[in-house]
Amino acid sequence: MQKTFPDFLIKQGLIDSLKMLSFQREADRLGVDVQEVILNSKTVKESDFFKAKAEFLKFPLFVVQDLPDFFTKVLAEIPEEAARNYKILPLKKNKDTLDVGMINPEDINAMEALNFIAAQKKVNINIFIITQSDFNKLVNYYKTFKGEVKEAMEELKKELEDVGGGLDKKRKVGAKMAVSGFEEMLTEAPISKIVAVVIKHATEGRASDIHIEPTEQNLRVRFRVDGVLRTSLILPLAVHSAIVSRIKILSNLKIDEARIPQDGRFHSAVGSKKIDFRVSTFPTANGEKVVMRILDSSVGFLKLQEIGLDGRNLELIQREIDKPFGMILITGPTGSGKSTTLYSLLNILNHDDINIVSLEDPVEYYMDGVAQSQIKPEIGYTFASGLRHILRQDPDVIMVGEIRDSETAQLAVHAALTGHIVLSTLHTNNAVGVIPRLVNMDVEPFLLPPSLNLAIAQRLVRRLCAECKREVKPSPAVEEMIKREVDGMPEDVRKEIKKPFKIYEAPGCKACVSGTKGRIAIFEVINMTKQLEEIVVKSFTESNILEEAERQGMITMKQDGILKVLRGLVGLDEVLRATED
Repeated sequence: MQKTFPDFLIKQGLIDSLKMLSFQREADRLGVDVQEVILNSKTVKESDFFKAKAEFLKFPLFVVQDLPDFFTKVLAEIPEEAARNYKILPLKKNKDTLDVGMINPEDINAMEALNFIAAQKKVNINIFIITQSDFNKLVNYYKTFKGEVKEAMEELKKELEDVGGGLDKKRKVGAKMAVSGFEEMLTEAPISKIVAVVIKHATEGRASDIHIEPTEQNLRVRFRVDGVLRTSLILPLAVHSAIVSRIKILSNLKIDEARIPQDGRFHSAVGSKKIDFRVSTFPTANGEKVVMRILDSSVGFLKLQEIGLDGRNLELIQREIDKPFGMILITGPTGSGKSTTLYSLLNILNHDDINIVSLEDPVEYYMDGVAQSQIKPEIGYTFASGLRHILRQDPDVIMVGEIRDSETAQLAVHAALTGHIVLSTLHTNNAVGVIPRLVNMDVEPFLLPPSLNLAIAQRLVRRLCAECKREVKPSPAVEEMIKREVDGMPEDVRKEIKKPFKIYEAPGCKACVSGTKGRIAIFEVINMTKQLEEIVVKSFTESNILEEAERQGMITMKQDGILKVLRGLVGLDEVLRATED
């Protein structure tokens, strides 16, 4: 081993001896460490510099991609002042072990400070080398959500006091949306900063929706994470009008119209991601409520396995999606993940030699290679009228966001019969209910066997946190219920299930707080067979369709959920909540 790190850099061929001598003279002149001069000169790539440093000091090099989602909560382990002064940063905590990133582990003062913190917190320390740029980026996370908003509120208060007003005055100004210069004021800090901070923290916190709603006393900001709404921030009611107007400006909505609902859209760069926001305003007794749906296009379109499809269900869908024509209908209540499944199917079909046209309300994710059209019922552009025009666009695949009425249902069936693949959604409780629902929408029963390929029903359930989930022994009643469901499954599925049954629960930890993290879908799938054709054409009821589904070996949503429970993916309570009345 070389005596010093600069010697090691020379040995590795990253710097020659003459250049190092020049750097050392410059460091002596400035009174700084030579490493700082080397980095500032950019003679050596930062990544190569710290990779060599990690090798020389025998510490692992930290990779930002390994940063856990709960990183911001770990920051409390080291005070911000100490982190910035000694260039040390807490990265992850696991029980009594704290992972710490350091730029200069050879700095005696930094090591003494770290040892003091470790003794005070009663934790063991794992040291990682962290690059200067990564440190600079991550140390800014010390500004917490509420802290950043509080800072912006203080700026707002000071700004208004400077013009002889206050928050109440701001509210009065906000009520007069047409006042000259008000729009310009809203594009400046601190109102724009408050909106930006809310958006940033909602996105980083994996929220799907942001709710900004006035009450009698204050302005409440809530985030929906994994399907659950939680209050994240309370603001003074006085800033309500300004915040709503700022969002309206971003969404190109009318800021002087608060009597009727409005819909808009905007996109913003949050970190390295481009995020789309679908905005809805709604007049209430206390003022306009705003809901923003977060559409993260950087996530990409999920594969069928990633959304929860496996086994027989996956095989059926993969087989039917390869057919040259016919309908695949996805059913479930609002918020059950139907759109995500549709986009996953479209992504499979999306090739240069395929013409895909969609009708959506609204367009949630933009997909390259797909002609996506937003319906506008207020001007007579509906799913039905759009579907008529789509058939003149020489489509191979048609996606209709939702079949809502008889006309759309009949046109979709006609499109499937005339050589097109049709993907759409329907509102029924289960896959078995798809056929009766279509017949109730005036589709002739004899048209369904040649047009309907597949009916899929789904629900979303919350995943158990992988960090804190643990195995628990089921009670006799639970074990009996699981046995009853398992006994109703096809034999090839039953023989793969290990006994005794194992179920899991998660109490919550720093990684998840609630015990769940992310969501996964549970499914049931029924396909058109010769036997089902005869039932539909002759005389059908939901009960004899269900009998045929069982003969096919259909896994019900509850059974699919039980299988995911036994694999430790979800909790039993979640499955029962989603599948039982």
